[in-house]
Amino acid sequence: MQIEPFEFRKRWKLLCDKVFGPKHDHPPALEEIGKEIVGKCQGLPLTISVIAGHLSKVARTLEGWKDVARTLSEIIASNPNKCLGVLGLSYYHLPNRLKPCFLSMSSFPEDFQVVTRRLIQLWIAEGFIRTSVGSPKSLEEVAEHYLEDLISRNLIQARKRRFNGEIKACGVHDLLREFCLIEAEMTKHMHVQRTHPILPTQKHNVRHFSFQTLSYSVENWFKIILPVARSIHLFSRLHLLHKPRHKLLGTFPIYHRNPIIHGFFSRLNLLRVLAIFNTIGYFESFPLVITKLFHLRYLQVPFYANIPKSISKLQNLQTLICSGNYFDITLPENIWMMKNLRYIRLKGPSYLPSPRTESLVTGMPNLEELSILCYTSCTNEVSSGIPNLKRLIISLPFNDTKFLYRLLDMSSLTKLETFKFYGSPYLGDPIKKFGFPTSLKRLSLSKCNHFVWADISSTVMMLPNLEELKLKHCRTSNDEWRLSDEDKFKSMKLLLLSKLNLEHWEASSDNFPNLKRLVLKNCYKMQEIPTDFGEICTLESIELHDCSTTAEDSARKIVQEQEDMGNNILKVYIRNSRRE
Repeated sequence: MQIEPFEFRKRWKLLCDKVFGPKHDHPPALEEIGKEIVGKCQGLPLTISVIAGHLSKVARTLEGWKDVARTLSEIIASNPNKCLGVLGLSYYHLPNRLKPCFLSMSSFPEDFQVVTRRLIQLWIAEGFIRTSVGSPKSLEEVAEHYLEDLISRNLIQARKRRFNGEIKACGVHDLLREFCLIEAEMTKHMHVQRTHPILPTQKHNVRHFSFQTLSYSVENWFKIILPVARSIHLFSRLHLLHKPRHKLLGTFPIYHRNPIIHGFFSRLNLLRVLAIFNTIGYFESFPLVITKLFHLRYLQVPFYANIPKSISKLQNLQTLICSGNYFDITLPENIWMMKNLRYIRLKGPSYLPSPRTESLVTGMPNLEELSILCYTSCTNEVSSGIPNLKRLIISLPFNDTKFLYRLLDMSSLTKLETFKFYGSPYLGDPIKKFGFPTSLKRLSLSKCNHFVWADISSTVMMLPNLEELKLKHCRTSNDEWRLSDEDKFKSMKLLLLSKLNLEHWEASSDNFPNLKRLVLKNCYKMQEIPTDFGEICTLESIELHDCSTTAEDSARKIVQEQEDMGNNILKVYIRNSRRE
């Protein structure tokens, strides 16, 4: 495969960028062998990225790079289809601790975006993450380091990042996924069912399984999965050959209690991870047989019902994700007995009773994430039972039409970093009812109506560590936000305003001294962005989605003025321009 000179220069630049950085400060002795490596990559940018990730980890010596070139030569000298072997080069040089983390990506379907928090929770539940005795790093911190390492080697892709570089979601390139699937099967790490076998002929002597076909019969599970299975990821809709059959809700089946399902789960006594995605449909009620899986650490299951009391039997459970029920549900009181729970994520607002007995009063000391909690459950007793919470999402109850806001004091949650609130378009101002802890870094308020902008200023300025503020679908009592010289949001780096009735905004660069990103969505009435925002030296981007033409013009004017002064850092992005 011949590469045009211009394209070859682009490929060589890609390798240099990834190995040596933007200055391309490389030893001259490596240039010739480096260009030879680029040529042998057959012009595939992904292959170059993978090789660059490998080269960045080896010594910058001529012999070291020649060794890489020799390996490449044997694998892809004549056939670019053998690039799977090239991808394997980076994998085979991985430390043993990272290999199972990479192979775990085979458990997700093609183009699936994995939320970083969930991936880390899975790694921990599987036992892939270890910390040494006395280490100051938590399991989550070690897992984040593993993920960054795999990304730096171009084995995992960061699909979404926060403004501060944190990875929100990740995935793998199709080519790398193919290699991952082959390697997972060859090493007996995982069996991935991508085709629907009519007659499975043998059990797979592995401990991890993923079903990614359109549908799959529970009867065939018996023929494939051994009782020693440790993890199951289920994306396939269940096909029940025996009565009672399921019914349909729209295009999604709802499964009734079935003896075959019960019999299947009851034999998996060593299961640690059970992730049933709602692509399969929903269970009519929580499958009680699951509560007998004592070793379970990670549970994701879609169902329409309350969570049963017997959930407390899962004393090793760390992550509980219940999808499917959008309406108010009630958690059992004895969930407070589950001391190892770290993450609870529910689909709709959930009632959590206060711990009323002495045996429950110690609470859930390891809980770090709780969503979505019903506003009425946010009591002092509940807060005292979850002292180490870092992420909290609350919502108003769906069925309470007579609801009135009461004081919500979260000041005792001294480790809380992220708070999201979903209000109601029919109720008044809740902002004055919030008592936020000073530890808060990210705040998102949706459907908060009838407040005045001065309340936002006074509330947010009392949070010295707040870096993100998002206001969505809010109808304020006044349409003007005026900031005085004393109003300073010292730590704020991201400000997002979406579907607000704000018309006039008076502010200066001194009000947001560290702002990096300003995002405006569906702000039809806003006349203009404060012209002084161009003087914010940290500001990197202004983004407008479906905003007024005058707001668009003001953004362009700000950027043009900065470019005229030699500042080429600030960029403006306009989506769905009304002018167009």
